[in-house]
Amino acid sequence: MYRQMPTYLQRPVPRNRLSWLFKIPHAAEEDAIRFELVERVRREIAEGTYETPEKWQAALDRFARDLE
Repeated sequence: MYRQMPTYLQRPVPRNRLSWLFKIPHAAEEDAIRFELVERVRREIAEGTYETPEKWQAALDRFARDLE
């Protein structure tokens, strides 16, 4: 049996192999910091309202789904 090592590609190889050498930069909007969101989350953490039972349950559900 042949075992494929994790360093091999897991997807089809593109014909343009130059794309392997050059990383295409992401759009600036994707990397932008959402300051309004950061401030809201910081405020909710300081007030003690960020962690709710609903958020904990959703996180536990995602965790259980990932384990399956």
